[in-house]
Amino acid sequence: MELDQNARYATTHEWARQEDDLIVVGISDHAQDSMSDIVYVELPDVGDTMEQGEEFGVVESAKAVSDVYMPVSGEIVEVNTQLDANPEKVNISPYQDGWMIKIRPSDPDQMDALMTPDAYQSHAENA
Repeated sequence: MELDQNARYATTHEWARQEDDLIVVGISDHAQDSMSDIVYVELPDVGDTMEQGEEFGVVESAKAVSDVYMPVSGEIVEVNTQLDANPEKVNISPYQDGWMIKIRPSDPDQMDALMTPDAYQSHAENA
């Protein structure tokens, strides 16, 4: 299982990485591997404001359809429109090209409540 050592992780398998004043979000390598071939990604609109834990999108694979959740509260300031035509980027590069949204957090301290890479690895292995 690949981990981004600069990210924090939610129990629902989303990762969140601070980049300047924004939080970049996607699903973990473990999550994409469990889902297999991702064929569709539905993301929110820029300008939407959502709370931590709220569903922000859907990922569909050959195996299943899964909701994805906000790891922190905030405003969606950018979505990865490349995933419309190339959802497989989530499988190929979950932490780089496969990112999903960028958030301007309303409470940056919420990042502190997310799991470290080591804690997430333990969580994923025991789930």
